[in-house]
Amino acid sequence: MINFKITSLFILFASLAEANDMSSLLFNGNCITCHKETQTISAPSVVKFKEVYKSAFPVKKEFVNYMSSWVLNPKEETSLMHHSIQKHGLMPNLSYDLDTLREISAYIYETDFTKRGGKH
Repeated sequence: MINFKITSLFILFASLAEANDMSSLLFNGNCITCHKETQTISAPSVVKFKEVYKSAFPVKKEFVNYMSSWVLNPKEETSLMHHSIQKHGLMPNLSYDLDTLREISAYIYETDFTKRGGKH
């Protein structure tokens, strides 16, 4: 029983060390459920939507403001990815507060999701 507890604690601490900050925890605890890093399955991959929105909003502040506002209140008419909405449906309203969405959006802007196995 003690070995199980020690192993469980080790796994927990290793997971927390990998998720090196709150933004990473928020992203990995919420977004990757639907948005896989590099694969489009049930929703566009993070790499894909980041590419589209970063192209439209290359300045971090603009990207963060747009992404966080859009996720707060997703609408097809304000999306830049109409094809993805037709394929997967409109992203549901997730009821997160704007500050949390800003933190996640900034994390997405700053993180290179193409580096598989990276510490993000």
